[in-house]
Amino acid sequence: MAKALFLVFVLASLDLSFCMRYTPLLGQCGPSGYLHGRTENCNRENHYNCCKGGQEYPQYHCSPEITGETHATMTINSFAKGGDGGGPSECDGNYHNDEEKVVALSTGWYNHGSRCLKHIRINANGRSVLAKVVDECDSVNGCDYSHKFQPPCPNNIVDASPAVWKALQIPKDNIGDYQITWSMA
Repeated sequence: MAKALFLVFVLASLDLSFCMRYTPLLGQCGPSGYLHGRTENCNRENHYNCCKGGQEYPQYHCSPEITGETHATMTINSFAKGGDGGGPSECDGNYHNDEEKVVALSTGWYNHGSRCLKHIRINANGRSVLAKVVDECDSVNGCDYSHKFQPPCPNNIVDASPAVWKALQIPKDNIGDYQITWSMA
């Protein structure tokens, strides 16, 4: 009887992971779908990629598991009014100037806002900095006006303000995509 229940549980887990594209037994997160790109007037500030017509972009509802040293790619974003971040931050409805150490997390890590206004510790370039989570880097939607015709974020993004980059003393020629580790503070 116990073996039968275990088998049912394993099969149910595999079936559920297929639908969500998250494999709990392997701790992996894969695309949950694909978004069809279209070419429009895209914001290219801060090295952003723009959607291309006919190209498909992966969508993620999940992110890799958070550990004491979660590996991620840090990108740059202005959360200021008129900046490349678009509207006000999801967590508090405010804009944040470029001197504030704030970040947006990929959809899975953002976790429906559960990390809003909490601090994370970012490690890079032999330095460490605390930054406040104020927004989501949308890993599901994109290629439209409200996302400035940029594709969905990958599932492993910490989108950081210029103040975070400055505190980590990342050389200007390395600004764009930078490999980091992070954890909850």
